[in-house]
Amino acid sequence: MSTSSTSTDFPPQALRQILTEVAELLKSRGETLSIAETAAGGLISSSILSTPGASKIYKGGLTLYTLPSRIAYAGWTQETISNYQGPTTDIVTGLAKHVRKDLESTYTLAESGTAGPTGGATPNRKPGYVALAVDCERGTFTKELNTELGGDRVANMVQFALEGLKLLKSVISGEAKL
Repeated sequence: MSTSSTSTDFPPQALRQILTEVAELLKSRGETLSIAETAAGGLISSSILSTPGASKIYKGGLTLYTLPSRIAYAGWTQETISNYQGPTTDIVTGLAKHVRKDLESTYTLAESGTAGPTGGATPNRKPGYVALAVDCERGTFTKELNTELGGDRVANMVQFALEGLKLLKSVISGEAKL
């Protein structure tokens, strides 16, 4: 069984154009990026790292998939976890601010969602829901949406990454509004 792959396998095709655009914007402006992701599971960071010249723009990232990892690396307390009601724009705002401060990047993109195939009863716990935030000197820009991809875990993860990168691009280019 062959385990070899080619560069055409990664990053996912759906992310390639926006990755190029984001990387070029950051490079041309001499700015940097850090990532805090949960449900995308490292897909955003690994996709950024697949772009040539990533070392000039990428300050680092965290995959904060479990609540204990958020205590260890994102400044959460036991009280935060006790009050946790699932992914929200408030949650990703806090993640983005904390990681940006620690990694000293120009921008931090944070994502938290429900990839599926299972979820919960509230809208933010249904498969396909994602909350996004980009923190920068101008403030924290947020967005939430449902991909409408149901319980397709991988498709949701790719869409979460795509939506996060689209929000990031709009913040970098000055199109996003607080």
